[in-house]
Amino acid sequence: MGEGAFIPFVMLGDPDIGESAAILETLAQNGADALELGIPFSDPVADGPVIQVAANRAIEQGATPDRCFGIIKNFRQNHESVPIGLLVYANLVIGASAGDFYRRAAEAGADSLLIADVPTLSAATFVKRARNAGLDAVFVVPPNADDGKLREIARMTKGYTYFLGRSGVTGADREMTAPERRKIDLLKSAGAPPIVTGFGISKPEHVRVSLAAGSDGAIAGSATVSIIARCLGDRKLMHRELAAFTREMKAATKK
Repeated sequence: MGEGAFIPFVMLGDPDIGESAAILETLAQNGADALELGIPFSDPVADGPVIQVAANRAIEQGATPDRCFGIIKNFRQNHESVPIGLLVYANLVIGASAGDFYRRAAEAGADSLLIADVPTLSAATFVKRARNAGLDAVFVVPPNADDGKLREIARMTKGYTYFLGRSGVTGADREMTAPERRKIDLLKSAGAPPIVTGFGISKPEHVRVSLAAGSDGAIAGSATVSIIARCLGDRKLMHRELAAFTREMKAATKK
């Protein structure tokens, strides 16, 4: 098709359960190729302040994993083919009975699961449970990964490969750096699934730079969540801005 994928991230339950469901509709109807969705957690160590505050808003409004799965399930009724990836933290998964979190995520309609604070070294049990539930286990490629680590991640990750555009936590206040083409080429030669760049993606130029370096797509998290935070007092404006942002970022994926 000659284009890459644009994938917005939002926190489920933010700013509240009903509005969160409506936000997913707005993103899907305006060009999002897939969705990356967070389940709110009280100590999201990989996230910067924008997404941390979004998680707190969701928790304050009563968001729980079960209610988040309900949002996904309802979305799936009208959008059977939009890929859905969950980005969560290990405590949410470990806190459930063995395999139960994975089963509920799969039944709700999720396709993949990325546990932000589980490194590949400790991932075997998580990968097995994901596979048993029919979910892809996704792993992150850190900027300092050596060739051995790149091959290991290429072997383990399924669904897509999350390539970090920079070090640190999430946030649009620090821009991404251009992905290293050699690393992306090595991942692909090692059999990695489609590679999407995240962290610091906030404008169309970042999408174009990512694709030019060989990425198959780009994820925008804090930039998307910032629109929600900025428009809490005007929900109609929120949806207009989310729609415009999604269309603009998607347009940048067309080569």
